Amino acid sequence: MKEISISDIGPVGIGQCEDPEAATGCTVVLCTEQMPEGMKTGIDVRGGGPASRDTQLLNPLMAAETIHAVVLAGGSAFGLGAANGVMRYLEEKNIGFDVEVTRVPLVVQSDIFDLTVGDPRVRPDAEMGYRAAKTAMEAPNYRDGNYGVGCGATVGKIAGMDTSMKAGIGSYAVEVGDLRIGAIVVVNALGDIYDPRTGKQVAGLLTEDKKGLRSTLEYMTSDTTPVENKFTGNTTLSVVITNADFSKAQLCKIAGMAQDGYARSIRPVHTSCDGDTIYAVSVGKVKADMDLVGTLAAEVVSRAILRGVGYDG
Repeated sequence: MKEISISDIGPVGIGQCEDPEAATGCTVVLCTEQMPEGMKTGIDVRGGGPASRDTQLLNPLMAAETIHAVVLAGGSAFGLGAANGVMRYLEEKNIGFDVEVTRVPLVVQSDIFDLTVGDPRVRPDAEMGYRAAKTAMEAPNYRDGNYGVGCGATVGKIAGMDTSMKAGIGSYAVEVGDLRIGAIVVVNALGDIYDPRTGKQVAGLLTEDKKGLRSTLEYMTSDTTPVENKFTGNTTLSVVITNADFSKAQLCKIAGMAQDGYARSIRPVHTSCDGDTIYAVSVGKVKADMDLVGTLAAEVVSRAILRGVGYDG
């Protein structure tokens, strides 16, 4: 198993656009002109507070067999309009579902809550989505760190934003023979981040003097009184990309297995105020075992989470 770049998996483009001053942005993953028919995609949602658009398209019972883009953005539900710009760009490129008078691009989106980080009145919009889509198609610019949707990401927020820690977006990809699989993850969790290889906490809730880390779980167990509103800025989002050929239903299973990567590296995870979501995208024709790919998906997600907080130990 050899590490490769997330950009080397197949005919898919990743574009990022951000507003550093307002601390928000978006990341677009779309099928390139080499794949105008779209990408087979599945989804798994475990968090209790998702902000999303058109994700029901990915239900195996729905008619659409492929979609044309996945958008990850900041701005909470306010940022869901970024997909409008992605649709406009793809329509201009004649990519989408043919309805005779035009083509309708099928675009799904999930957002993180970053309104408490920068300017809460500035959110990703259609113009930002259009620019990110254009970049994804014409000059892919993916980078780990505070770029795209990762611009406003933070972790360790159980005690409020004052003792939270800056995070971002991370990626990790591997090659096993002809099989390629990778993940991009924007890490914006309520909980702490751990390296599952060592058990070491590497990011999360800061101590009161902000000189070290403390455990979110220990903080939570110090007082079992119900907390009425934990929505201080949560949700971890991922796109798993593989060149293996799977159906939408199989990709939903792979996305579900990939959630194990969250459980390995984030504690606590899948809370009622996180919107933890994973998309699994197929962009190739390689034949591979679904359970192997699902297992590898959990591994690349876990490693991408560590990259998302700037840790690569």
